[in-house]
Amino acid sequence: MNAPFSPNAMSALPRPNDRAEMGQLLDIAVLVLPGFSHLALHAYIEPLRIANTLTKKRLFRWQVVGLDNQVVTGSNGLSISTFDALNAFATGKPGPDQLVIVAGEPIERQSTPNVNAFLRRTARRGIAISGIGTATWLLAQAGVLADSRCTIHWSRLAAFSEVFRKPRIREALFVKDGQYSTCAGELAAFDLAVDLVATHAGAFVAQEVCRHATVEGQRSGSSRQTGPSGIAFTGGSESLVAATRIMEENLEFPIPMDDLSKRVGISRRQLERLFRRHLGVPPSRYYLKLRIEHAKRLIEGTRLPVVDIAFASGFVSASHFSKCFRAIHGTSPQELRSTVPAWVGRGLG
Repeated sequence: MNAPFSPNAMSALPRPNDRAEMGQLLDIAVLVLPGFSHLALHAYIEPLRIANTLTKKRLFRWQVVGLDNQVVTGSNGLSISTFDALNAFATGKPGPDQLVIVAGEPIERQSTPNVNAFLRRTARRGIAISGIGTATWLLAQAGVLADSRCTIHWSRLAAFSEVFRKPRIREALFVKDGQYSTCAGELAAFDLAVDLVATHAGAFVAQEVCRHATVEGQRSGSSRQTGPSGIAFTGGSESLVAATRIMEENLEFPIPMDDLSKRVGISRRQLERLFRRHLGVPPSRYYLKLRIEHAKRLIEGTRLPVVDIAFASGFVSASHFSKCFRAIHGTSPQELRSTVPAWVGRGLG
């Protein structure tokens, strides 16, 4: 249920940008693909609706589209009807100001020649494109991201980096780079939409949208998607957080514990005490688990040879990697790979 809204709540609104001041609508086509996240879809749309309501202006107009006129089923089993995006974006017809793509899983199956051609045509027309969650994968597969900075949901970061070899991938809530915006998906879609509200209607409107949605405030796109694993509720020190960050950023080439403690600015003994007190394990064990989890995501999301995954996770031999992997997960990397669906191909994941 929406909170009560006072018609005088926006009386102190400053002047928004020129486009909004002139009453120009921002037309948005939201493309949903099978398996899409309803949470991400509505997290993106609702801030736009709230902005329209609060300002009593038609600042945003959106239409949910698909690749045909059929219903599209989301990851939770709920289906929605869509308009045909291929027809709506046909050459010669006026297109929207922005295309927002809400993809789902399995993303590899959604990267078809028709989808790739559609994305390339849209990009050539100069339409702004936003990829939400796994949609970043589609944009990269279609070849439209080029050297653009981008992000994707944290669970796909490892596979994305290995498959597309993109050094400009960021573990951020959202990234804007020229014509393209990408975000982590789920609730990060709300942050991307609020940023659009701020750009189109002004920072004050964006703040009011957050307040109306009972969100503490507008989050920066550069904010990390997740905190260091296991630390969110420990009350750990800044040194502990810094140490785990350095570990996460150096999985392929692990840093010796003595060097790590020097980079953090504490002694090796202090580092050991911090990890044991707050996480219950020594730093070397925590580091090993981070590398194994990184390897697990690569096994599940790519067809890279296991030996390559071992090297990418900081192991110098496949046998040592297999032994450590089994000790943590109770199965071998090869056994886990055997459960990966056949459609996960080397070129896609």
